[in-house]
Amino acid sequence: MSRPASVVINLAALESNFQRVRQLAPRQKIMAVVKADAYGHGIGRIARRLAQADAFGVACLEEARQLRDAGIRQPIVLLEGPFSADELPAIQQLDLEIVIHHPQQFPMLAAAGRDHALRTWLKIDTGMHRLGFPPAEVAAAREQLLGYAAVSRDIRLMTHLASANEPGDALTTRQLQTFADCTAGMVAERSIANSAAILDWPDSHGDWVRPGLLLYGVSPNVQRPSLDEGLQPVMTFASQLISVKRLHKGDTVGYGATWTCPEDMPVGIIAAGYGDGYPRHARSGTPILVNGQRAAMIGVASMDMLAVDLRNAPTAQVGDPVVLWGDGLPVEEIADCAGTIPYELLCGDRKRTRFHEQG
Repeated sequence: MSRPASVVINLAALESNFQRVRQLAPRQKIMAVVKADAYGHGIGRIARRLAQADAFGVACLEEARQLRDAGIRQPIVLLEGPFSADELPAIQQLDLEIVIHHPQQFPMLAAAGRDHALRTWLKIDTGMHRLGFPPAEVAAAREQLLGYAAVSRDIRLMTHLASANEPGDALTTRQLQTFADCTAGMVAERSIANSAAILDWPDSHGDWVRPGLLLYGVSPNVQRPSLDEGLQPVMTFASQLISVKRLHKGDTVGYGATWTCPEDMPVGIIAAGYGDGYPRHARSGTPILVNGQRAAMIGVASMDMLAVDLRNAPTAQVGDPVVLWGDGLPVEEIADCAGTIPYELLCGDRKRTRFHEQG
């Protein structure tokens, strides 16, 4: 038998989440963000199931090539643009779209082959101060792009929001106004809204929305759980109990003896640890489902194993199933207990963990 730690990818849940995005932004085109191996879900399987997406967003040429190799024919957008002029022949050959966010990318376009016009997105820095042209330089940058033979005439405009997960946030309001002001009068399709803005900032929806976290069934707003937003978890990280024993009051559990039994009690050991992508810094009390019952992780996560307090599941036995996050246990809860964000857990390194598809 293989090691029981596994990841189940629910493709029916993915489709349901996509339709939820469609409900929230019914008139917009949808660019499904599948960078970082589709947030750890498997870029090929996710993109193939999202046949209704109008485009896909990736971070680099390697990810785009994976999509084309998987048979994806929809537009693919390189969200960080080309990193060097050497990439442009492949970008043109793969028929990719590029984001231009810095003047140093202009010489790349000047040297690009002219037999394939590149569809281009001009990124504007409206206040996140990561990538993008300052508002005062947008008009000139757009004119310069229009002067390159390798660039198609229909340049699109985009920006990224820093704090859209906070409803009513003043920075988001300023960013939206800045974007409107510096693009006024420009005839172009516009894209602003990430997952959080799709939910809470309808004025940001523009012509294109760019869902990432929403597609995978996770709420970007920590105050509103994913189920309240009509989302379903796509990834379930699961395993089994491989040991159950009864410990005595005062016994300690795990490396460093950081957790002490407050009474005589059953303790289980789960075949999963940080070597499988479970967060090393999850604190004692982090929830785990054992046979569908809430239990608590205790002690310190080790590379291959976790200890769990079975007082809420006293009949648990070796071989019983556990859910570390996913179906019935939102990944947001685990991230909070580990002092991190859901993105990091979903994108975790799970090279030795078996993946299964359902739905």
